Amino acid sequence: MTAFAPDSIVLNRKLPLWYQVSQSLRASILGRTPEAPLRLPTEEQLAGHYGVSVLTMRQALKELEDEGLISRHRRRGTFIEPSAQRGSPVRLLGSVDAIVAQQSGMSTKLLEHGTAPVPAELAEYFPDSAEVATYHRLRGDELSGEPTNHARNYIRPELADRIDPDDLVRWPMTKVLRDVVGMTIGRITDTVEATLADPETARLLQVPLLSPILHYTGITYDEEGRALDVARIHYRGDRFSFTVTLDAT
Repeated sequence: MTAFAPDSIVLNRKLPLWYQVSQSLRASILGRTPEAPLRLPTEEQLAGHYGVSVLTMRQALKELEDEGLISRHRRRGTFIEPSAQRGSPVRLLGSVDAIVAQQSGMSTKLLEHGTAPVPAELAEYFPDSAEVATYHRLRGDELSGEPTNHARNYIRPELADRIDPDDLVRWPMTKVLRDVVGMTIGRITDTVEATLADPETARLLQVPLLSPILHYTGITYDEEGRALDVARIHYRGDRFSFTVTLDAT
């Protein structure tokens, strides 16, 4: 039986290795194509793939098993759960792969894309541009079809020709910028605040007007400190929570 092939990552030695591996594997699982195999490689094969110990790999797999994304069977192996829930909270420890994982694993519809003048409130992030490329997507639960969030991305205009809209149906913008466009990401700044559903958000997410909404703003920078992408995502407040862990060492 063919085994599922996860993406590769470069590990950051300042963050827990098991966490980075679990989030990378989680993103690969949730972003897989429908025809991808459900069987995972063995612990030893996965450990070799990520360059970690079997003990670290075992801890990463336990995290995914506790979340309900995989099931492990003695003598049979480890398998992706086809009915795994996609809307689980994600603990963000500062890794790009955590951001990718948080955005992955949902059915996605590209509502529109094009160019527009830089919004006044975003001018500080694009000081050398009069226009930005814009992408508006609606995401939903793969099983129920229920809409869960809608996202607008504002991208440096020179990157637009290198972005295939079809890729944004399959993958988060962060992954497209890093793995498809080939941009080196220096850092991502996240802000999450509570707000109320405006008429557009209420219509898209099928919730009552003024319902609780989590408004996420993520700014992706390259190594030189230039903003590549400003993402604004509205999440249903009854479906998502965010936990941020800070390493004090």
